[in-house]
Amino acid sequence: MDKKAVCSDLLDIVAKEDQIKIDEPLSAYTFTHTGGKADFFVTPRTYEEVGAIVAYSRQNELPLTILGRGSNLIVRDGGIRGIVIHCGCLDQIRCEGNRIIAQSGASIIDVSYFALKHGLTGLEFACGIPGSVGGALYMNAGAYGGETADVLCSAVVVNTEGTIIKLSEDDLNMGYRRSAISQKGYLALEGTFALKKGDCREIKSEMERLTKLRELKQPLEYPSCGSVFKRPPGYFAGKLIQDSGLQGTRVGGVEVSTKHAGFMVNVDHGTASDYLKLIRRVQETVKKKFNVDLETEVKIIGEEPK
Repeated sequence: MDKKAVCSDLLDIVAKEDQIKIDEPLSAYTFTHTGGKADFFVTPRTYEEVGAIVAYSRQNELPLTILGRGSNLIVRDGGIRGIVIHCGCLDQIRCEGNRIIAQSGASIIDVSYFALKHGLTGLEFACGIPGSVGGALYMNAGAYGGETADVLCSAVVVNTEGTIIKLSEDDLNMGYRRSAISQKGYLALEGTFALKKGDCREIKSEMERLTKLRELKQPLEYPSCGSVFKRPPGYFAGKLIQDSGLQGTRVGGVEVSTKHAGFMVNVDHGTASDYLKLIRRVQETVKKKFNVDLETEVKIIGEEPK
């Protein structure tokens, strides 16, 4: 791969030179504070730029990775080859009646507070989810009995060929921690949330209640990738891990949280490799003790270090 040639081509797509970075460390963009370098780190500012970058990567057979806020993500220490698109500049939120339209780079927490500001109920569950709108659409993010599918009525995405298309509620095919966006390899650009008029005081009270629950139960004082494992049918991952005596288990600088066993926290300059080794240890121990397979909820991408 000729990095100078690729960089030159990308400069023909985006508006400004500072939208492209070469060999950018991704540890600055993940909640775990881990991850290797991206060959090309691009921050598009329009939907058309996103579509053009996707089309370019396909035409030139360059790997393409989408990076949101990096909250439920582990990037391996070897980094990511090809192009990484970061949609942080696409963060606009607007209200049209009882609907909120939010771009993929916006924080889903910010969207929930935007709904509060406009007296709209339905997104209270999202007030503590630390990811982006794009991530919420991609994996049907949820918490405290609510999930994105409950309120999402349509989305604008870029398909694998770089074409911008709109998906209806039926097209989205959302299920537990999945959607048509993740299944078909689309890139989310925006989501439209259908909400209801509510009482601002009641909405705020519920959000404060959920925030206190989160602060009480989750290890927010350390970097982490959020909930590591999906909920196994008939079980709770955190309870299985706790009952396996794994809380406090450490590999390198990463340990199973003593506050919530479903979380792994970076307590001392841990690496992505530390995370992956600890994940495997937990999976093996729970399988041996309870014969339950723990499937990761956190997305793991990138290459192992050479």
